[in-house]
Amino acid sequence: MTETNYQTQRFAYQPCAEQRAPQPGAGAHPVHPVAVIGAGPVGLAAAIDLAQQGVPVVLLDDDCTLSVGSRAICFAKRTLDIFDRLGCGARMVDKGVSWNVGKIFFDEELVYSFDLLPEAGHARPAFINLQQYYVEGYLVERAAELPGIAIRWQHRVAGLAQDGDAVTLDVETPDGRYALRARYVVVADGARSPVRQCMGLESKGRTFRDRFLIADVKMSAPFPSERWFWFDPPFNRNQSVLLHRQPDDVWRIDFQLGWDADPELEKQPERVIPRIQALLGEDAAFTLEWVSVYTFSCQRMDRFRHGRVLFAGDAAHRVSPFGARGANSGVQDAENLAWKLALVLAGHAPDALLDSYAGEREFAADENIRHSTRATDFITPKTPVSRVFRDAALSLARDHAFARRLVNSGRLSVPAVLHGSVLNTADDVDAAGAPPFAGFMVPGAPCADAPVREGGRDTWLLPRLGNRFALLLFVGPAGLPPALLDALRALAAGPVPLALVCVATPADAAQGPVLPPGASLLEDTQGWLARRYDGRSGTVYLLRPDQHVCARWRAFEPARVQAALRRALGWPEGAGAAADAAA
Repeated sequence: MTETNYQTQRFAYQPCAEQRAPQPGAGAHPVHPVAVIGAGPVGLAAAIDLAQQGVPVVLLDDDCTLSVGSRAICFAKRTLDIFDRLGCGARMVDKGVSWNVGKIFFDEELVYSFDLLPEAGHARPAFINLQQYYVEGYLVERAAELPGIAIRWQHRVAGLAQDGDAVTLDVETPDGRYALRARYVVVADGARSPVRQCMGLESKGRTFRDRFLIADVKMSAPFPSERWFWFDPPFNRNQSVLLHRQPDDVWRIDFQLGWDADPELEKQPERVIPRIQALLGEDAAFTLEWVSVYTFSCQRMDRFRHGRVLFAGDAAHRVSPFGARGANSGVQDAENLAWKLALVLAGHAPDALLDSYAGEREFAADENIRHSTRATDFITPKTPVSRVFRDAALSLARDHAFARRLVNSGRLSVPAVLHGSVLNTADDVDAAGAPPFAGFMVPGAPCADAPVREGGRDTWLLPRLGNRFALLLFVGPAGLPPALLDALRALAAGPVPLALVCVATPADAAQGPVLPPGASLLEDTQGWLARRYDGRSGTVYLLRPDQHVCARWRAFEPARVQAALRRALGWPEGAGAAADAAA
């Protein structure tokens, strides 16, 4: 089977219902639940996530093509877990180049190497490298499989206005303009965001006075599938170089150029080829696939929510490419927002739940900007003192572990732990103030995966959680007493979908523990779940639809679980019966 050439693919423009006058007696065109602007990775992920939760989506894009060149290539484990839930993760991993190891060089010498996933028990690698056009292409094809998504190519949003009920978009097409109304709008139209500009909003921060050359080089090379970063190498003296392997024998090379470099001149083959030959050798055989020169900024909007309009991805925040925090954080924006929109639209949560999207993802953006800024300052020191510090840290890092913590070639993307989220229920503490749990699965943390067995088949935890709230219950050989079974049955029967996932050791599972109706039983075959969640018989976790922890207890108490669920849905304290009826 011949693979689609996603870089040359074109999508046909199609007129839509709003461009035609309503039929007599039919009334005005309906208001769409959600419109998403921008068919990049973030917009596509948001649309797919919403559609999988039963929310119809109109996805508008001003172009008819996918991205050109590799662009974002490093997709982290957390993002791969999200892509799995969206139905296309396996395809991306199968095509991508998986890697866990990075190496740091100073001049020509290897300083040290690091492993981003040093332990077993994970379904996905720490990262894959996969060109953005493949990611977009696979997401487009996944979207086409879902009946709830209408993608409108060459439908450009030229303006918008909102009232108390909906947002009205002014959309330009090859056939003229039309108005589209949606209850909520997700803006994922990229770093330059025309929608942000037409709303008169700004993205503020710092632009770095440096330039970098990206060269995608097609060649057969013996280098391993690792991330190699050079500080001050002889083939790019006083600058840095980054090397990554991609699929199809394409290698991504980033050359630091300096602020005074002429972008147009540096993109010319007669300038690019000698740089690559200096790295690979004059006799190396290669061809250029794509070349770009960029500067970058660490910026974000003050607020990601503006009434019924919510910004995500590069439209809301930008970081430097070192650390792979751009596309990964954008996909995590989409995941955070989709379940909240779905529950608000269904009437199970108040509109205020969407404020938590802004609060949580603004926090995550600040964390990414902080890491990205520190990495950029280390990679491109702007004062003699900064340069001396950097070189000293690199020299010491060869032999001293403490110095390796100072070296920063880009702290690679990890998901934010939402410690301060208003949706969290705090841990209990004892009289001395000590929490009853050990480990990293604190309220606000993204769920860790682990190998399990269900019904005699080996599988993984995260796919068993799905895109709904879940109670993760660690049970012993007897299972649960009748009183708790009745309470769990009542919780699961509520209007908000709630999965009941029970965990037992293989020995305890063999005893046939008593479980609530509809609950799944996972055998913790290797003990990873118990270790990662500090789980023992009686332990309970309440997990969000985006697979973050929002509460945990050492014993199941129905009233406390119900209160934590209300809180995780954004209902205010004291909402009482109205919240319980919705939740």
